[in-house]
Amino acid sequence: MSTNRFRTTLALALAGILVLVAGTAGVVWLLARDAEPHKPELTAYAHGEAVTVPPFYFCTVRMENCEQGDTVFLEVPAGNPLQISLPSEIVGTPWELLPLYANENGEVVEKPSSYRDHPDGTRALTVDSDPEPGLELIGVELQVMIIAIDETGREFSIPHAIWSIKTA
Repeated sequence: MSTNRFRTTLALALAGILVLVAGTAGVVWLLARDAEPHKPELTAYAHGEAVTVPPFYFCTVRMENCEQGDTVFLEVPAGNPLQISLPSEIVGTPWELLPLYANENGEVVEKPSSYRDHPDGTRALTVDSDPEPGLELIGVELQVMIIAIDETGREFSIPHAIWSIKTA
């Protein structure tokens, strides 16, 4: 085979590969462009079982397009911690963790903490199932907060996203 024929064949093969790559990239771009925005999910783990936790409540940061989901159940026996993995979309945002406990009288007791109580970049949280005698973990909410302003100009925090886990 002559050198010119080899070069022509090689150039045609490379052009074909480039067309194939460009076509694949175009299809991927079209699919991604029309895809629904991803809502962050938590992973919760306790007593050998892991569950994915989609948002219970989710709005844009402008409090638009709000959607309601479901509470996820994960059994957390007394003496076993609940571990929650935060996705990268939540790490570094202002969040609040609201563990809910029932006392012996059935009253609900909150033991809240927030991103301020943990080191920067925290990716995992551990919730004690029985932090003191007589308290039983019954659920946990993780809320991502935004600053809102009322009609008088007063600023306050409200959650634009909430994940909910029922443990008992």
